[in-house]
Amino acid sequence: MLTLREKLADPTRFLVATELVSVRGSMAGVNAIKARDFANDLVACPEIDWISITDNAGGNPQLAPLVLGRPILYAGKEVVIHLTCKDLNRNGLESEAWMLNSEGFNNILAMTGDYPVAGNDGLARPVFDIDSIGLISLLQKMNLGLGGAETNGKRVQLEKTQFSIGAVTTNFKLREGEVIPQYQKLRKKVESGAQFIINQIGFDSRKISELRCYMDAHGMKETPLIGNVYLLSRRVTDLFHEGRIPGVVVSKALWELCRTQGESADRGKAFFLELAAKQVAIYRGLGFRGVYLGGVHSLPAIERILGIERSFAPDDWKQFAREIRFSQPGEFFYYSEDAATGLANPIEESPRPKTSSKHVTAVYQISKLAHTTMFAPGTAFARWGTKACAHSKNPMQGPAPLRALEEVSKAVLYRCKDCGDCSLPDIAYLCPESQCAKNQRNGPCGGTREGRCEVDGYGDCIWLRAYERLKHDGHEEKLLDHVPVVQNQGLRGTSAWANLWLGRDHNSKREAAKAETTTSIPELQKQ
Repeated sequence: MLTLREKLADPTRFLVATELVSVRGSMAGVNAIKARDFANDLVACPEIDWISITDNAGGNPQLAPLVLGRPILYAGKEVVIHLTCKDLNRNGLESEAWMLNSEGFNNILAMTGDYPVAGNDGLARPVFDIDSIGLISLLQKMNLGLGGAETNGKRVQLEKTQFSIGAVTTNFKLREGEVIPQYQKLRKKVESGAQFIINQIGFDSRKISELRCYMDAHGMKETPLIGNVYLLSRRVTDLFHEGRIPGVVVSKALWELCRTQGESADRGKAFFLELAAKQVAIYRGLGFRGVYLGGVHSLPAIERILGIERSFAPDDWKQFAREIRFSQPGEFFYYSEDAATGLANPIEESPRPKTSSKHVTAVYQISKLAHTTMFAPGTAFARWGTKACAHSKNPMQGPAPLRALEEVSKAVLYRCKDCGDCSLPDIAYLCPESQCAKNQRNGPCGGTREGRCEVDGYGDCIWLRAYERLKHDGHEEKLLDHVPVVQNQGLRGTSAWANLWLGRDHNSKREAAKAETTTSIPELQKQ
């Protein structure tokens, strides 16, 4: 029996995965029994290569995916467990990963997760201690042998795990400042250890082909890419079009088409099945390594989709690609359009006009100047600050007048939450704790809609704003040079200035890593 890792390593295979959405309640509940019966049908179907199980999808409390996954795994079918950062801190996520490893679950889809929308006795508080890149980095460290506690003064390396780590990406975004940061984050996910990629739900073949082209051109050609195919219905189309599901877009044109088809005698069932089958054909034609079927709740529906797709001629997908082009008006594309195919032209990038300067504020300009003169390594002020903090009564806080200046200035300028491990320089001087619902320090999540945060009250995504600030300076390609960042919660309430100058924060660790890499080069040359 081949593992998922082995299947993904075989470029001749076109894989089929199915999503199993967890339910609320115990395994004895009616909904759980339905999910279990569906899972049993999937296990018996030889065309299904793996079953993917969600983790509190949509921000709702549900049965842990391990419970549904265990009988599937024991029956011999490959299982991918979704693991998200919204409900557990890094310790909880590591604990969950060790449990999955112990139970024989070796495939994990690492995601930031949806912001909670429900909970017992009111809305649950999200965690977001780390994000998807932080989680991918953790799982990769576990694969390499995570360092454990010290024993007799010696750090013991823990046993290596064998996780096949998956990640999700989306380019179905409207604005340039959304699309390009998503691509940059995709690259960082692969660099951090992601071994296969699944794209978000979308209905635009040009954007689908663009993702394939981008990965091919940016060192990710060999990374398996799985296409997301969602079986629509009239009700689901309404939810997507209304923006009820973060990150999923159904344009007005597609919505109107689905509503018209939904008024047919079969409520659009035949149309929706054929639409899904056409998307499968498009992914196959574009060289994706497989498809991920969502929105299906019965094996006959899956078999019907796959049967329709098999009935197509080899080149039919090219016409389907022209049909399924439901982009948003004014949508940004990384590549220009190939007039012959209607898809992305990988040899010609789209023009990038000058963006609005509304986010390039006086505070931003002042912040850049202050960082250059006060905090850049080697400056006179940085040397003085280092000495002043090191010899202060409390080196974690630094001299009292300096600490007071830090607290007041950062609270006024950035709405600082005094985390002590500051990411302001990483995000063009925007605070991820006060201005991002998910405290994203390694790039944007996938939940934006037309540039706006998925959570009411947060306005434009801070990563879009950061991109536009850096683009104004001609440095937008450096947006995620700092990734990965994992915030040290042990520094909360201490002076971020002192922590930077005295080498305690994530910035200092990054500089130390650079120095270690630089000094190791001559040694390698000697050998």
